[in-house]
Amino acid sequence: MSAPRIKVMVVDDSAVVRQVVTGLLAADPAIEVIGAAADPLLAMARMQMQWPDVIVLDIEMPRMDGITFLKKIMAERPTPVVICSTLTERGAQTSMAALAAGAVAIITKPKLGLKQFLIDAADDLVAAVKGAARANVKKLVVTDKLTADVMLQPADDRPAMIQTTERVVALGTSTGGTQALEVVLRALPRVCPGIVIVQHMPEKFTAEFANRLNSLCQIEVREAQNNDRVVPGRALIAPGGKHMLLRRNGAQYFVEVKDGPLVNRHRPSVDVLFRSVAKCAGANALGVIMTGMGDDGAAGLLEMRQAGAHTLAQDEESCVVYGMPKEALKRGGVEAHVPLSGIAREVMRQMHALQ
Repeated sequence: MSAPRIKVMVVDDSAVVRQVVTGLLAADPAIEVIGAAADPLLAMARMQMQWPDVIVLDIEMPRMDGITFLKKIMAERPTPVVICSTLTERGAQTSMAALAAGAVAIITKPKLGLKQFLIDAADDLVAAVKGAARANVKKLVVTDKLTADVMLQPADDRPAMIQTTERVVALGTSTGGTQALEVVLRALPRVCPGIVIVQHMPEKFTAEFANRLNSLCQIEVREAQNNDRVVPGRALIAPGGKHMLLRRNGAQYFVEVKDGPLVNRHRPSVDVLFRSVAKCAGANALGVIMTGMGDDGAAGLLEMRQAGAHTLAQDEESCVVYGMPKEALKRGGVEAHVPLSGIAREVMRQMHALQ
């Protein structure tokens, strides 16, 4: 019985590269190209239906760069990756970053004569894919997956103080979340509950992201700083590389921004935020889990629901990646699924119901 063919996903924003690489790899009887995508978000959506054995990945792409995508894959579902890019000359900083992030092989594309080079380098590309398929990338990454326990203990049986007019909405999202959050926040009126958000995003990117949303929305949107108040009409986005927790002083809410280990291989972690909301706000909160890969936030959303909060999940049809909402549903944390276009309306309806 012959060995199963190596399933490969090609991710490159160049249509020429996708066509040529797909043809070269498919010509080898040991390889099956299961898809080709112009950017990581499209690739992620397709990979949820059939996961590849090897990913051939460019670095310069729209919507998400290859290094960020590589780190996400290695953190959440380690898969052999062959980098094929013009940015990876031998010894270049980008090459070092790709190898450090877990790439198992690198092929440098020239800036000129690309199509002919790829044809000439067909044997090297096929050999790299076959070698990558044999790599045990799980040994290349940290395997410990810490829970929110490393940041704070679960809520006890005593409910959070019930008598308060302050409401809190906690949103958690990852892949596809930048676009999804824009849809939700732009649809909210100026008078809306205070919002706390974890969007998986690298350090130094969240401030720019928050500033852009602030320029588009009726509400105030900003990157959270330690001790910022959670007030109506304001959304606070956890800074990349830091955890964000909800805290309470009397009837007022504020956020704590702090260092800590990766939780569910993320920092900031949705589970950390959601658990803190369950402890501090209880039934005064609404939890919303949106598009994203992995299971960060699934346990925390269940804790929120158990603490009396209402909980929502973005529906599968409108998700770029239906990973985090699906896991939250499986664990029992989701009260209702809502399409992306209806989340803002449901946030306002749920919050008015608490008045």
